[in-house]
Amino acid sequence: MIFHSTLENIEDTAKKFIEQIGSNRVFAFNGEMGAGKTTFIKAICELLGVKEPVNSPTFSIVNEYVAESGKIIYHFDCYRINDVKEALNIGAEEYLYSGNLCFIEWAENIAPILPEHTVNVDIQIVDDKTRRLIMKDE
Repeated sequence: MIFHSTLENIEDTAKKFIEQIGSNRVFAFNGEMGAGKTTFIKAICELLGVKEPVNSPTFSIVNEYVAESGKIIYHFDCYRINDVKEALNIGAEEYLYSGNLCFIEWAENIAPILPEHTVNVDIQIVDDKTRRLIMKDE
């Protein structure tokens, strides 16, 4: 599934993304620095009814949000993880295999512990305003 998004239509793109979630629970957001990973995850969380601020968990590694449905959403930023052991030490596997939605930035840093059915979401910069999102269930 391929989506094109700008800040002006990010809510529509996030709605389309949510419609495609299905039974998938773990999503690896890939893209260069500044591609909009956090911005897109924020839009998804807001549409799912998260009331607290959605920010990149750069220093905490993982943030926990509560959706309007009462379900838990985990938002990871693994940029600062240099070794999978660091992720294991914070209990990443418990989050990843909890059955809750997990949105992961810089997932390549914890690739060995990602669940088999992790959905990759590649965010590519098209130009200053436009992003191409490619969602692939591998």
